[in-house]
Amino acid sequence: MPLALYALTAGAFGIGVTEFVIMGLLIDVSQDLNVTIAAAGLLISGYALGVVVGAPLLTALTSRWPRKSVLIGLMAIFTLGNLACALAPTYELLMAARLLTALAHGTFFGVGSVVATNLVAPDKKATAIAVMFTGLTVANILGVPAGTWLGQQFGWRTTFWAVTAIGITALAIIAAFVPRDKSAPEASDWRADLRAMARGPVLLGLAMTVLGYAGVFAVFTYIAPALTEITGFSDAAVSPILLVFGGGLVLGNLLGGKLADRNIVSAIFGTLIALTLTLGLMTFALHDKIAAIVFTGLLGATAFATVAPLQIWVLQKAEGAGQSLASSLNIAAFNLGNAIGAWAGGMTIKHGPGLAYTPLVAAAFPLAAIAITVVALRTDRSRLVPVAAE
Repeated sequence: MPLALYALTAGAFGIGVTEFVIMGLLIDVSQDLNVTIAAAGLLISGYALGVVVGAPLLTALTSRWPRKSVLIGLMAIFTLGNLACALAPTYELLMAARLLTALAHGTFFGVGSVVATNLVAPDKKATAIAVMFTGLTVANILGVPAGTWLGQQFGWRTTFWAVTAIGITALAIIAAFVPRDKSAPEASDWRADLRAMARGPVLLGLAMTVLGYAGVFAVFTYIAPALTEITGFSDAAVSPILLVFGGGLVLGNLLGGKLADRNIVSAIFGTLIALTLTLGLMTFALHDKIAAIVFTGLLGATAFATVAPLQIWVLQKAEGAGQSLASSLNIAAFNLGNAIGAWAGGMTIKHGPGLAYTPLVAAAFPLAAIAITVVALRTDRSRLVPVAAE
C-alpha cells in the first residue's frame, strides 16, 4: 500500500481520538466546568450532530477544491477545534469548540475514502478504505485509553493539547505524502449531486449504515454496566475486556475490506448476518464470563467488518462528482446510527425488558438492514457485480 494511504490513516487516528476520548473524561469535565454529568454527556451528542451537519455542508462547499487541499484544510479545522477545546473557559465555549471540530469529521472520511480508492488498483479499493479506517480502530484501542489516562492524571485539557499535537503531525504527514490531484476536480453541480443522492441504491445504502450501527451502539454504549451487572466482572476488568473489543475492530475492519474486494454483495450480506447473529447470541453469552469476553471481541469484529463494504457500496452507486458527498453522508449515517442506537438501548433499559436484553433488541437493527439490502439489490439488479470487476 502507498505511503499516502497511511497518511490518511494518521488523520483518521487523530479524529477517532477526539471523537471518543471525551467519554472517559466526563466526570473531570463536569467537575471543572461545574455542570452535571448529563450535560457533559451532551458534548458527545453535540459532536455527532456536528458530523451530521458538517459532512454534507463542507463537502458541497469544497467540491471544486483539489482533494489534497481539502484534506489539509480539514485537518487545520480539526487542529484549531481541539486547540479551542483545550482553551475553552466555559461549558458553552467547549460545546462550540466540539461542534467546530466535528465539522471536519465526516468530510475528512468522505473525501479521504475517495482519495484512498484512487491510490490503489481497482481490486484493492475496499482494502484501501479499510486501511484508512484502521486509524479509527487504533484510536479506540490505544488513543482513547491513553488520552483518558492523560486527562485523569494531568487534567482533561492536557488531553486536548495532546490531540492538537496529533492534528499538527497528521496535517504535516498528509501535506508531505498525499499526492496532488492529477487533474482538476470535476465542477460540482449541486443539483446533479442531489440527484445522485436521491438514487434508490444510495439512499438504501445510507439506511443500511444507520441501522447496522444503531445495533452496534445500542449494546456498546452500555457494555460496561452489562459486563459488571450481568456477567459479574469487576469495574477494573472492563478496560482489559474493551481491549479485546478493540482487537476485534482491527481484524474485522481489514477482513471486511478483503471480502468487499472479492464481492461487494456477498460482503454486505455476510457481515450484516454475522453482526445480527453476534448481537442475538450475546444476550445469552453475557451470562458466562468466558463467552462474554469472546462475544465482546466478536462484536468489534462484526461491527467494523461492515465499514468497507457499506462505504464502497455508496461510492459505487453515487458515481462521479457525487462520490465525495455520498461518502461523507455515509459517515454522517454512522453517527446518526450511533445516536439512535444509544437512545434505543437506553429505552430498552428504562422502559423495556432491561439491560440484559439490549443485545436482543439491538439485533433487530442489522436484521432490518439485511431486509433493506434485499430491496436495494432488487432495485439495482443490472449492476450486481463485484467491485473488483469494475
